[in-house]
Amino acid sequence: MKETLKVEGMSCNHCVNSIETSVGELTGVSTVKVDLGNNEVSVEFDNATTFAQIKETIEEQGYELV
Repeated sequence: MKETLKVEGMSCNHCVNSIETSVGELTGVSTVKVDLGNNEVSVEFDNATTFAQIKETIEEQGYELV
């Protein structure tokens, strides 16, 4: 599955690294790409993880899904 999420609060490369690292560590996530200019996070994942887990992980880093 592939989801593109709108995320607010990202402003720098630290934000990019924080999200890509934390979401990338979830079981079943194959790709995480942050587009800082468009405030988007694209995630490819399989059934080993859920959208709710991805959302929670991003929010735990201090960002908000729109």
